[in-house]
Amino acid sequence: MEAEGVDPVAVDTFAHYFRLLEHGETGMIPESTIEPVDIEALADVEVSDESAAAAIRTTAVIKLNGGLGTSMGMDRAKSLLCVRRGLNFLDIIARQVLHLRQQYDATLPLIFMNSFRTSGDTMAALARYDALPVAGLPLEFLQNKEPKLLKKDLSPVSWPKDPDLEWCPPGHGDLYTALRGTGLLDQLIAAGYERVLVSNSDNLGAVPDARVAGWFASTGAPFAIEAVRRTPSDKKGGHFARRKSDGRLVLRETAQTLDEDKDALADLERHRFCSTNNLWIDLAALKTVLDQRDGILGLPLIRNVKNVDPGDKTSPEVIQVETAMGAAIEVFEGSTLIEVTRERFVPVKTTNDLLVLRSDVYDIGQDFVLDQAADEIPYVDLDTDHYKLVGEFDKRFPEGAPSLRKATSLTVEGDWTFCRGVRVVGEVSLESSSAQRVGADTVLSDA
Repeated sequence: MEAEGVDPVAVDTFAHYFRLLEHGETGMIPESTIEPVDIEALADVEVSDESAAAAIRTTAVIKLNGGLGTSMGMDRAKSLLCVRRGLNFLDIIARQVLHLRQQYDATLPLIFMNSFRTSGDTMAALARYDALPVAGLPLEFLQNKEPKLLKKDLSPVSWPKDPDLEWCPPGHGDLYTALRGTGLLDQLIAAGYERVLVSNSDNLGAVPDARVAGWFASTGAPFAIEAVRRTPSDKKGGHFARRKSDGRLVLRETAQTLDEDKDALADLERHRFCSTNNLWIDLAALKTVLDQRDGILGLPLIRNVKNVDPGDKTSPEVIQVETAMGAAIEVFEGSTLIEVTRERFVPVKTTNDLLVLRSDVYDIGQDFVLDQAADEIPYVDLDTDHYKLVGEFDKRFPEGAPSLRKATSLTVEGDWTFCRGVRVVGEVSLESSSAQRVGADTVLSDA
């Protein structure tokens, strides 16, 4: 890591987690050690226009943009995927922020945390937005990298075929290490910014909303996460809970759940809230805690087992040492949660999500904010043999996504190509063992 020029604090942080691995630490959070949480909703909170405007003027925005979209067959920044009208994620994010700057007469810096694999493409795509950079602050900072470790003996893997694959990002918990190591945390504080909204670049619902900024400022909390009610599609994902031993809020990820606790993880009545990964952080509080801990927050370990080449299941198994940035909720005394509507959580993890986003389920207005136009978000399940990879997915929707505004669900098994103007109404399931075409202007319905 030192030979690669990795920041010394990142090296120390990796060493911390390596020692935990050596001692058999798994990062697991047993069900017996936690209890469910209840939280207040943003809809029930009063925030004046004045306090909202004042808060957004001292807020900065960080977008996590290190992902390549490899699970969808991409080899560049996922945020370059086209979403609507020739606009990609980066275009819409940039325009959301530029609109808010005008609306509130706010500086509202937008900064991307890129990885060594996404930096070049991202900065080239943002070059057309001359007004985006804020004087004295960078438009990007780089997350750190660490070696993948052979599962059998924890030694750094060697992969001469593609040496880049010997390295991985340390999960988005690296945000805090990178903020400190690059000097950006000190820069933001010196420039007068009091808080930062951090979110994923593939979640266009995570607009830097002045009302949420005003709420966070009024709480005096050092750290907050926007939460949403879990739905059946979140059964396998992480959730919030309260640790019995000290009453602290915790975020339990799937990889931290014991096999015997998987039923409790999936119980939507017991654990009702999951993370949007939209974080509000008080910058001065973050600096204080990092200083107290010599730059190492000590977030819970996530031991992620993968193949060194994700596209080759015969390649050696490796451990990627990761942390989740939301897990910092347990580090800060007085951390809090706020329930928000699902419109603030529109992540694109699969082509199923991408189809919904490209459809008419959402309108995008002059402010470039997503407005849910459908009564409900339809459940989409596309055959992974034909739709998992973006290139194959695009071939099967050559003239755009079908209308899903009136759909409840769309399940596709087999190889179906959708022509222009297809509309899906209600609960629709398509199945075929041979290639099929849905003709132009077809209405697919459960009637």
